[in-house]
Amino acid sequence: MIYLSIEKDTKDLYLFINSPGGWVISGMAIYDTMQFVRPDVQTICMGLAASIASFILKKLFYYIIRVMIHQTASSFYEAQTGEVILEAEELLKLHETITRVYVQRTGKPIWVVSEDMERDVFMSATEAQAHAIVDLVAVQ
Repeated sequence: MIYLSIEKDTKDLYLFINSPGGWVISGMAIYDTMQFVRPDVQTICMGLAASIASFILKKLFYYIIRVMIHQTASSFYEAQTGEVILEAEELLKLHETITRVYVQRTGKPIWVVSEDMERDVFMSATEAQAHAIVDLVAVQ
């Protein structure tokens, strides 16, 4: 995105998404880059936008596609108690940041967003549009 925005900063960029999610930090880096570059970054979901991929999704969603939001999570690993506590604190910070961005983007009250993120919530294209996660549902 950075290279393409340097090449031509007046032309919108298109990011096609088909992802079950993944690393939160990597997803947030993509989101930050989308905010940083001068051209508008349009996202188009072509399959599934789950977990952090739904966080990146912002514009276009095909009718038969699914989106899933949920609480931030971390896989268990063997570590000292102090390291586990530090990871838990970082996870809470990430969860608060993601919740705050969803509240900003959707215009929903924080309690609605928090409730939706408590468990895996799969949405159809029209449900995602009603939640203001996507702006436009194409081809019905």
